Amino acid sequence: MNLVYEAIDTKGRNVQDTVQAASIKEGVEALRRQGLFVTHVAPATVEAAQGAAARDKGSAGSTRLPIKQLMMFTRQISMLLTSGSALVPAINAVAAQMKNPSHRLILDIIKDDLEQGLSLTDALRKHPGAFDASYCAVVAAGESSATLPQMFNRLATIIGKRRATRNKIIGALIYPALLMGLSFNIMGVMMFFVVPRFSEMFVNLGVELPMSTKVIMAVADTLKSQWILILLAVIAIISGLVYLLRTTAGKQILSNAQTRVPLLKILMSRLIQGQTFRILGMLLEARVGLLESLELARGVTTNDQFQGMYDTLEDSVTRGESISQAIERCGLVSPSVVQAIRTGEQSGRMGEAVSFVADILDEENTELLGTATKLIEPLILIFMGFIVGTIAISLFMPLFDMTSAI
Repeated sequence: MNLVYEAIDTKGRNVQDTVQAASIKEGVEALRRQGLFVTHVAPATVEAAQGAAARDKGSAGSTRLPIKQLMMFTRQISMLLTSGSALVPAINAVAAQMKNPSHRLILDIIKDDLEQGLSLTDALRKHPGAFDASYCAVVAAGESSATLPQMFNRLATIIGKRRATRNKIIGALIYPALLMGLSFNIMGVMMFFVVPRFSEMFVNLGVELPMSTKVIMAVADTLKSQWILILLAVIAIISGLVYLLRTTAGKQILSNAQTRVPLLKILMSRLIQGQTFRILGMLLEARVGLLESLELARGVTTNDQFQGMYDTLEDSVTRGESISQAIERCGLVSPSVVQAIRTGEQSGRMGEAVSFVADILDEENTELLGTATKLIEPLILIFMGFIVGTIAISLFMPLFDMTSAI
């Protein structure tokens, strides 16, 4: 019996699908063993089953695969294909290991499409949220040249490096974030508990207060009396910024700001360069055309400066000019990188040269990120010391004046 059901998974999300079972009771028990809380189940008509499948496929197309899951999928497919497994059984084996139902659904749909005669590239392109254009381009190159295992191995290496870079950035920001949190906690304790006590003491003593002390007292009084409104205002501002950054315009503003903020622009520019050359080198080594590779590399960033560089490169290649000269004219890439690309261009090994440049940039970016983190930490400590020191001096100055007068 084919059953249509609605359920809630372990993460609280609604799930709609069909299941085969001898009876409704057995179907419900099978779903419960999968960790689903069933809210509705009924025998499926052909139309209902087709409608549920269509809804699931539509939602699966926009589902994103976390980079960890994408790396696991790519590495395991590479391993299985290299060991001689056919493509459909390999995808079926990986799907069985997916714990998230929506991720497993993506692979089930891909498997069904392959069984119906679609190529792997076309099946992957139905899920742009999980597999981007450059990923599909490399897979297409592997299918056309009968080198899918090697291409998946190359993709696994690229995704692994991307994940390692992301983890390094997150790890480097953890300690500064903790320091910032500690700074705000110390300032909060001083403003809500320490300053009010000094304020009461100064009122009782009738001490003449300097301007800095009056300002700090006024700020502390405002925070203590209007903290609910201030908290709501902060929440509203943060929510507004989060909403803005989720819009296309907000993402564009953030992308452009990354290469215009002093100090940050150096790091972000080099990170974008590393990702651009990584994608470009991978596609060129996979025998993807240069113009198509440049078009796919655009997906790395929406930053106006780099989009301008991509336009210049495409125009130069279309006119038959040297791509290294076009990169040099943009002024965003260092001369040593330009020279390495020029050498690869002249020797006919441009893909390898660009990938080598990406490796060098990744190493330099790791060192630059470590240096930036080491600079951020003392700056935060200096900022925290300045604020706390200013508050402490402002509180004790009236006491020093009072004791000297005595």
